[in-house]
Amino acid sequence: MSETLAGMAVEILNTADGRKKTALARRHAATWFAAREAGTPLEIGTASPPMHPARPEKPELLSPRDVPRRRPGSEQGRAALLHAVAHIELNAVDLHWDLIARFSHVPFPLGFYDDWVKAGDEEAKHFNLVSDCLEAMGSHYGALPAHAGMWRAAEDTADDLMGRLAVVPMVLEARGLDVTPGMIEIFRKAKADDVVQALEVIYAEEVGHVAYGSKWFHYLCGRHEIDPKPEFHRLVKHYFHSSLKPPFNEEKRAEAGLPPDFYWPLAEETQAKVR
Repeated sequence: MSETLAGMAVEILNTADGRKKTALARRHAATWFAAREAGTPLEIGTASPPMHPARPEKPELLSPRDVPRRRPGSEQGRAALLHAVAHIELNAVDLHWDLIARFSHVPFPLGFYDDWVKAGDEEAKHFNLVSDCLEAMGSHYGALPAHAGMWRAAEDTADDLMGRLAVVPMVLEARGLDVTPGMIEIFRKAKADDVVQALEVIYAEEVGHVAYGSKWFHYLCGRHEIDPKPEFHRLVKHYFHSSLKPPFNEEKRAEAGLPPDFYWPLAEETQAKVR
């Protein structure tokens, strides 16, 4: 087993099977926190993460425009929606551990690693919760094609830590706060209690992941004497290849440290272009 946190992260990134990847992520997270509790934190180390994490043979990865639309009115449609959530969660496992490995040369307090190891551990738990629900429905992760563009944010920000924090937790994961309540309602109406419980766990814990992004983005802005709001706007315009679309979950975004003047101007700018 790797003896540094960065080495552990690379080991996770190089594991293809979803269940094995998440089991390893949870095991390494437990090792990290056990060492922290004992007062003997692991060495962070440095590592060379792969540009693309290892992936299972299935699902087939398609261009976003080629992924079939999900119609949640049927059980088949709800299974497709859950499959998409599982795919997002597996990518999130890799995104958080890649953040640790790729930027391990940047000096941070140990609290930075505590936050992102915890986030990577929770994303692994989320993948397993959703995969369990899929299997209870007679499906499994890999049964349907999935979105090939999920890793683009990591590729685009491979050399820019502030860009990574702005786009992944503060835009992509914040979007999860906007859409998850609607998904919970779909499965509540379908009386799929196990799915509702899984999505409620995910919803509660994703607030923390967005908060970690905001906290460490502001920390780096303070370190470099940069005004956070215009810098966030600049980075999102540069790296995010889609639009910020309301409605926004302003309450949960605020709970995560994202005030409206961070994201509404970007949405309004997008809407003005459309008009």
